[in-house]
Amino acid sequence: MKQYYVYIMASYRGTLYTGVTNNVLRRVYEHRQKVTPGFTSKYNVSKLVYYEETDDILAAIAREKQIKGWLRRKKAALIESMNPYWKDLAEGWLEGSPPPQTLRPDESGLRVTGEAEQPVRAGPASPGN
Repeated sequence: MKQYYVYIMASYRGTLYTGVTNNVLRRVYEHRQKVTPGFTSKYNVSKLVYYEETDDILAAIAREKQIKGWLRRKKAALIESMNPYWKDLAEGWLEGSPPPQTLRPDESGLRVTGEAEQPVRAGPASPGN
């Protein structure tokens, strides 16, 4: 079954970008390499700080639009609920060492990931194919 990801990337200065993809590993690479001219290349958005996974593209698109409509402080709270230090969740992926994964269901129907024992919204998981 095909997987889709809603993700938030950040620059080291704190600029945020929310997107949707069917291959989070490829998208992280494209953002970092500035493959497409635009917002993320202009503002050096290259750090994956949050993502969610689903097998429903319509749910992924709706969630992306929902998050894009939020104020920055609400996006930051979402990121910090799983990734309080805004670490790059994709660190090591491109070098061949995928991070640990744990899948948990949440109320939105999106699968979310994380290492913490308490309920989380999203976080590190192995990238899509």
